[in-house]
Amino acid sequence: MFMHANDNSPTLVSLNDAARMTSLSRTMVNRYRSEGRFPSAIPLGDRRIAFIRSEITEWIQARIDAVRTERAAA
Repeated sequence: MFMHANDNSPTLVSLNDAARMTSLSRTMVNRYRSEGRFPSAIPLGDRRIAFIRSEITEWIQARIDAVRTERAAA
């Protein structure tokens, strides 16, 4: 069954989409992920992963908040 985006169900995004959303390269997304500095991936198959869109959005907001906090403290 197709679920609409407004039904509060998690939406999965590909590695390419996660990279686009964050303006990071796929390599950097994978590096941050392996270092525990990026949301965990959901395995979809042997060679396919996805990320939960809301977790990526929260990660982006946390980065913005951290920069703003640093600037305010300076």
